[in-house]
Amino acid sequence: MNIPENGFDFRKSMKTVSSYPLIRKYLPFDRFLIRPPASVVVKLVFNTSVTPNQLTLTSFFFALLGALAFLGGTPAFFALGGSLSLVSTIFDAADGMLARAKGMTSRYGAFLDLFLDRIADFAVLTGASFGYFRYTGSVRFLAFGLVTVALYLLQLNLYYINNVYTRLEKSGEGAEAKSLAVVLIFVFSIIGRPDGFLAGIFLLGLIGTVIKLVRFLRKGKAPEVR
Repeated sequence: MNIPENGFDFRKSMKTVSSYPLIRKYLPFDRFLIRPPASVVVKLVFNTSVTPNQLTLTSFFFALLGALAFLGGTPAFFALGGSLSLVSTIFDAADGMLARAKGMTSRYGAFLDLFLDRIADFAVLTGASFGYFRYTGSVRFLAFGLVTVALYLLQLNLYYINNVYTRLEKSGEGAEAKSLAVVLIFVFSIIGRPDGFLAGIFLLGLIGTVIKLVRFLRKGKAPEVR
């Protein structure tokens, strides 16, 4: 897909990743659901002074709005929160696409994206947990929601620790998994059931934590290369 009218090349804006091959093959939400509207955003701003970092901040703004919406604690607010989270993810994809398409990638931009993404993830999941608690009054669900937030952040920490150990500086490798999580958030929020996507994210976080732990332990059996 090329858009030569304004110089934007869709293929050039995409990033080749090796992580999450099963998700990329069987649940390619990132490529077919998130990237097409993100490419429209990039096309609209390509010939303007808008920078990738400004799109990153826009994504962060929508995520915080989504977190606040979830705190409303009603099905209508849940649907709004899920929709804003999806919009945030589209802009989150667009920032990297714009940077690659215009040759504006930078170390600071990559880490700004990671920095704000983690705050946004925490805000949205915590907002959903407290919002559904307000809706149901279930203390057990609130506890489950907070454990889900902790497990999600734990498996992310293990991912970054592994990168430090292997001396890798990858960014954007988790787009496939994040897009799957956002689709879960959007679908279950529209039907007024944040507990559904929190259960899904809990399962993804549990599986991700186990896989990362096993992979790291297996590294200890291989001879070190110095």
